[in-house]
Amino acid sequence: MKDISENRLGELRTELVDSKYRLIDLMSVGELLHAMNESDAEVPRAVARVLPVIERAIIGITEHMKAGGRLIYLGAGTSGRLGVLDAAECGPTFSVSPDEVIAFIAGGDRALRFPVEGAEDDTEAARVQLKSIRLERKDVVVGIAASGRTPYVQGGLEYAMQVGALTISLTCNPNSEISIGVDHAIEIDTGPELLAGSTRLKSGTAQKLVLNMISTATMIQLGKTFGNLMVDLQITNEKLHDRAIRIIESATGATREASQAALSAANLDVKVAILMLLLDLDVNSARDRLSSSSNRIREALING
Repeated sequence: MKDISENRLGELRTELVDSKYRLIDLMSVGELLHAMNESDAEVPRAVARVLPVIERAIIGITEHMKAGGRLIYLGAGTSGRLGVLDAAECGPTFSVSPDEVIAFIAGGDRALRFPVEGAEDDTEAARVQLKSIRLERKDVVVGIAASGRTPYVQGGLEYAMQVGALTISLTCNPNSEISIGVDHAIEIDTGPELLAGSTRLKSGTAQKLVLNMISTATMIQLGKTFGNLMVDLQITNEKLHDRAIRIIESATGATREASQAALSAANLDVKVAILMLLLDLDVNSARDRLSSSSNRIREALING
């Protein structure tokens, strides 16, 4: 990768000043909201232009995770917080362990709530973090940086390439430095921000959309859903218990009472409960059928 000093920050697309919004401080609240909405509307179009790249990256992630690899996010500031958010949501949504989808942010957990001065400029920090989890070739490292030149992310991706892990960059600047040498470069050209340089706006929105795609599409490919139902959710409160019952009802056509009884018998395993009802199995037989079918409901139904 190139030395980051070769790239002038002020020339990055995300740092440019958009002349359309030079007078936002003179706008009424209504005018300002309209302008922000107009600016945000550009983001999905920018993401759509790189869907083929995102597709290839997700196929690679899925293959690595099927082989026992982990999905690891690296980022600083807003980018890092978005990575931590996506990783944190994978547990309750898809019942993956904290060791399967991991996120590191420059400056550590304190940086989730407070700025940590100079953390993003530490090229060695991400290397140390990746070494601490014994990064392997079968793992995937996604470096997230709106600017595309964050030293913390750059250092982590360089180390991941040395190890031989699958590497992916996620940035909002074309031809970015962190994209050099990676396996899949997801570069979303969101253009200048409404508030010049504030990459928590369009850039952050674009990154969130792509992270949604990465985690959701990957987990669907790994059999974590049945149709569009979250059959691998973790039931940790009353709301999620009710949702689980409704998922079983929707998947099987059973009554609420029958769905609730099956869920209870299955020890809150939604997939097992669904198979019990669809195939008229006892809990042990349903669990065995699921286990022998790669933990996928559709495969278990075919095998039945």
